[in-house]
Amino acid sequence: MNRALRRISIAVLVMFVLLIINVNYLQGFDTASLASKPGNSRAFYAAQNQYQRGSIVTSDGKVIAASRLSSGNDSIKYQRYYPSGPEYAPVTGYYTIFGATGIEAAENSLLSGNDSSLDVRKVIDLITGKTTRGATVQVTVNSRAQDAAWNALKALGKPGAVVALNPKTGAILAMASYPSFDPNVLAIHDGAKLNKVDNKLLKDKTQPLVNRALDGAYPPGSTFKIVTSSALLTQSPSTTINTSVDSPTTLTLPQTQHVLHNDQGEPCGDGSGQAPLITAFAQSCDTTFGKIGIQVGANALNDMAEQFGMNDANLTVPLPVAKSNYVIPASQALTAFSAIGQFSDTVTPLQEAMFSAGIANNGTLMMLAVVQQPEGTAYAFRQAVTGVEIAGKTGTAETGQVSLNDAAFTCFAPFANPDIAVGVIIQGGGYGASAAAPIAVQVIKAYQQAMGNQ
Repeated sequence: MNRALRRISIAVLVMFVLLIINVNYLQGFDTASLASKPGNSRAFYAAQNQYQRGSIVTSDGKVIAASRLSSGNDSIKYQRYYPSGPEYAPVTGYYTIFGATGIEAAENSLLSGNDSSLDVRKVIDLITGKTTRGATVQVTVNSRAQDAAWNALKALGKPGAVVALNPKTGAILAMASYPSFDPNVLAIHDGAKLNKVDNKLLKDKTQPLVNRALDGAYPPGSTFKIVTSSALLTQSPSTTINTSVDSPTTLTLPQTQHVLHNDQGEPCGDGSGQAPLITAFAQSCDTTFGKIGIQVGANALNDMAEQFGMNDANLTVPLPVAKSNYVIPASQALTAFSAIGQFSDTVTPLQEAMFSAGIANNGTLMMLAVVQQPEGTAYAFRQAVTGVEIAGKTGTAETGQVSLNDAAFTCFAPFANPDIAVGVIIQGGGYGASAAAPIAVQVIKAYQQAMGNQ
């Protein structure tokens, strides 16, 4: 009996000691982490009453999120506001009494003033009598490029997204999603009203809370031919962009009765059954790239897709990003479909921009042909930005109904010295050249003007 009691007493003592250690650790060493956790409403109330949360600004100094004194009888001193609301919502996210998203969440420790890197500044503020404030966070987004992306999406009126990158650094220059939401309607301090607004947004069939730029996953269509052609050129070093490749008008897929056609049954090149690789790429011949897919094999396509950034479940910018998927097909016939972006391949608009950023860093004439050669699917935009050569690839992801096909476009510019890569996906946009490419061109034009290149 005494032995049993002794064991119980020891166990209780050990648990008590562990509890004391845990409480002391939390209070002494982990306070900053606890205070900056999204969803900590007590920390929210304390922070908003104590000092101003830091602002979020663009690379060119435009304020896109800030805190100001609350109005009326609000018991909380400061209130968050978003001057450009829906346009920058995919970037800023929101900051509420119940949680945060976007940069508000990713950089919460800095914005809230709880990051350890701010300790020295806090001491200086205390000594000098200055009011302590959260740190200002500057994002890499350029306001001119962002305006162009948002306005073009809004004018088109179809669900979609745009991402623009600096191909040399990977910095995001624009990130717009449509339809969007106004984070100001969530930056309120009445919990009941906030729940009502939040539920309304969650039930909205247009899904305005979804950041399509990072979280939307769509078939890439013919933009995946960038991956397929890269796999061929890597696997066969003797092949060049001018090498003739099999380009039949129709392609019967192995072990099936299915026949693959080009768009509207058109022949590839001169219709001889052979075409230079650059011509097949510019014309976006499905039969050519379906056959290349069979030739190089699914594993090679998968390896190249991953080199471009697909299948990465841990990608962050620093916001979390949905994985762009390449699923290895079970047959040669399905491999042919995957090679033209029509099997189970899915990409985010960010991934579309990454396709072009990857090419821009290594340089290729093939994407230039899509825009600059008469047979290219985006030839209409060859002079869209004065003095700037654009290299790109259109894509149309077939859904079974032409009016519901998704439109995609990926490009970079200027060709000789790229400083911007753009990815656009429009749900139900139809052809990439008609719906997605004009938006990308507007973003490029706005950015070149902002950089003084126009």
